[in-house]
Amino acid sequence: MKIGTDAVLLGAWASLEHDPKSILDIGSGTGILALMLAQRCPAQIIDAIEIDSDAYEQCVENFENSIWSDRLFCYHASLQEYCEEFEDKYDLIICNPPFYDDNYRSENSQRDLARFQDAMPFELLIVCISKLLSKSGIFSVIIPFNKENYFIDLASNYNLFPNRILHVKGNPSSKIVRSLIEFSIYTSEIKIKELIIETSRHQYTQEYINLTKDFYLKM
Repeated sequence: MKIGTDAVLLGAWASLEHDPKSILDIGSGTGILALMLAQRCPAQIIDAIEIDSDAYEQCVENFENSIWSDRLFCYHASLQEYCEEFEDKYDLIICNPPFYDDNYRSENSQRDLARFQDAMPFELLIVCISKLLSKSGIFSVIIPFNKENYFIDLASNYNLFPNRILHVKGNPSSKIVRSLIEFSIYTSEIKIKELIIETSRHQYTQEYINLTKDFYLKM
């Protein structure tokens, strides 16, 4: 599976100001978010969960071949299984969840598993976050902009509240397509910013370059 812009944005944007000692990447795919966070911070525990067998094997291989292999570990499990079997608490939980509906189904069942919300319903995600997040922890997620209010309302039912939000537009004239949201158990004034990725095709804005340049070979 290709590495998408969503994952790069989330991995670069997620806050590390609270100096997390333990990190969990939910639905890790090939491990990009966990690897980005290993590059960005010295956390000694960086766990990942991946349900798809092929993606899990790629994730493990990528972890083993990285210079941070001693800090990275991937579990082959669903989020529900992991949440039921483990009692670990994490200072940072990060997730780029599936969110396409039936209108986007393809003939590739593995790709569908990674992309569709029915593989990881938002309700299940929030319930598990509330169990796995430490009291001072942060949960960072990227979702479609049109799901933002629903997701925030859902999270509030489990005492998770937004602290930061980043609205993402593909170009200056396009609509907001993504919301990156940071949650914690503490309420605070929400800091909302906007990011435009390109001014024209492959002409990236300085803000996008500044955010992601550490993760591209050419930027």
